[in-house]
Amino acid sequence: MKSTLTQLTAQFDQAIVAAFGPELTGTDPMLEPTTNPKFGDYQANLAMSLAKPLKNNPRAIASQIVEHLDVSALCEPPEIAGPGFINLRLRTDYLEQQLQQMQADPRLGIPPVAQPQRVIVDFSSPNIAKEMHVGHLRSTIIGDSIARVQEFMGHDVLRLNHVGDWGTQFGMLITHLQEACPDALEADSSVDIGDLVAFYKQAKQRFDTDDDFKTRSREAVVALQAGDDTATKAWKVLCTQSRQEFQKIYDRLGITIQERGESFYNPLLADVVKDLDTQGLLVEDQGAKVVFVDGFTNKAGDPLPLIIQKSDGGYNYATTDLAAIRYRTQQDGAQRVLYVVDAGQSNHFALVFQVAAKAGWIPDGVELTHVPFGVVQGEDGKKFKTRSGETVRLKDLLDEAVSRARADLERRIEAEGRQESESFIQTVAETVGIDAVKYADLSQNRTSNYIFSFDKMLALQGNTAPYMLYAYVRVQGISRKGNIDFDHLPDEARIHLEEASEFALARHLLQLDEVLDEVAQDLYPNRLCQYLFELSQKFNQFYDRCSVLQAPEPQRTSRLLLCDLTAQTLKLGLSLLGISVLERM
Repeated sequence: MKSTLTQLTAQFDQAIVAAFGPELTGTDPMLEPTTNPKFGDYQANLAMSLAKPLKNNPRAIASQIVEHLDVSALCEPPEIAGPGFINLRLRTDYLEQQLQQMQADPRLGIPPVAQPQRVIVDFSSPNIAKEMHVGHLRSTIIGDSIARVQEFMGHDVLRLNHVGDWGTQFGMLITHLQEACPDALEADSSVDIGDLVAFYKQAKQRFDTDDDFKTRSREAVVALQAGDDTATKAWKVLCTQSRQEFQKIYDRLGITIQERGESFYNPLLADVVKDLDTQGLLVEDQGAKVVFVDGFTNKAGDPLPLIIQKSDGGYNYATTDLAAIRYRTQQDGAQRVLYVVDAGQSNHFALVFQVAAKAGWIPDGVELTHVPFGVVQGEDGKKFKTRSGETVRLKDLLDEAVSRARADLERRIEAEGRQESESFIQTVAETVGIDAVKYADLSQNRTSNYIFSFDKMLALQGNTAPYMLYAYVRVQGISRKGNIDFDHLPDEARIHLEEASEFALARHLLQLDEVLDEVAQDLYPNRLCQYLFELSQKFNQFYDRCSVLQAPEPQRTSRLLLCDLTAQTLKLGLSLLGISVLERM
């Protein structure tokens, strides 16, 4: 099914060339859906932008474009409004035909991309021996949604978890593990992540206060890097236990991801340094080997280097990231690499990408993109923390969301006099609680900070997961009440649009492909959230104003098809956000 916007854009391109010559081929018609139905469905604003180069008034330019514009297969005759806006209203028969095609297609009329890419999405990235906390929430949820959209569009996606499983901190952890919990080296199961989190704090305290312990910790790092069996065994224990706890969170959030931690690239770091040196890019600065890139300075205005090898010979994050770029482009064959990492790392990635480009490690046509996001804040506008001032554990946050969702559900069940099983209550509470947390995050512009509020995210009204779920459940309720099997409606069933709310719903349904194209390219899941929220609003308005089950035929079947198509669209859209639907709430 060909996108309405794509078809209209192609017709505008032909009209502009016919009116003003081939030099204007590819001119953006500035087509946007209208915000007010009285102006039609789409509005083209290009006449104003062409006024200066064409030395003519916008309305005259719009008239010349319309004179050559053939959109009769899609629209009513175009209208020119105001200083030169070109308004387009989709034909009713075109709308009905497009909806019918969506209805019959499991992909809702959205074809896979013609030229799929190998896309790597780098997200989540917790640190070994530390529990996942609220700070990992955004990267994990945003990264998963971006990966889902890329996959749906037909790209070959590799989801990578660049966990922090290497570095100097393992010296103190290994040393403390060997001394405080030697049994762990014999049986992995004797240590769990709860122990390790406290364990990390204990190890850090000893490292900061005990010089002898600090010395032995540094020796342990050297031993680990040299492949010492005992140090390696302790490192593996720490990694295994952490992975098990990470996986519990990922399972609960419905996240699929492949781990490829910092340690994976460790054998490749020496070659990174060697190649940069061979190219004459490395210089020595205060004993360290660095690369200077034009345009990067510190607060004092001095050139800011990217440190590749520290003065003690050790490597750092930048070295690992450069090795990862080389591996991902050369071995994985990535054409697009998306780094879903907090905005605080923007300068780091800008420097790393520039150095990689300078070294010739980014092949032509390969795109490296930092996908930044803001921080989660508490009601006080500061970083979201517990009352004691500690970072909120992700497990505790999810438990609290589910607990609140359950309490709300139990209140409603009691108020309605319903009888529900424990299994039903727990399933709904878990789904609503997790969905609410995810949707609250994804519905925000990812580059902004946002205030975390259980009350707002669990509200039944507004741009929330529960509101979206209720719209979907409402359609399932129609199915149950009318004993309707949406999968087996008559073959001759057709959609016929008559009422204003039907048209509003239909037009919005047809914008799904445009929204997904935009999200796949620009990587802002909140735009899909906004689309689904408005879809739910338009469906509820349609349902409130138009009888469905009591309508006469063929109106009844037509409206049932509209209801089903809305539910399918909600289910697909929510699934691309990583959000599950419910048949009943």
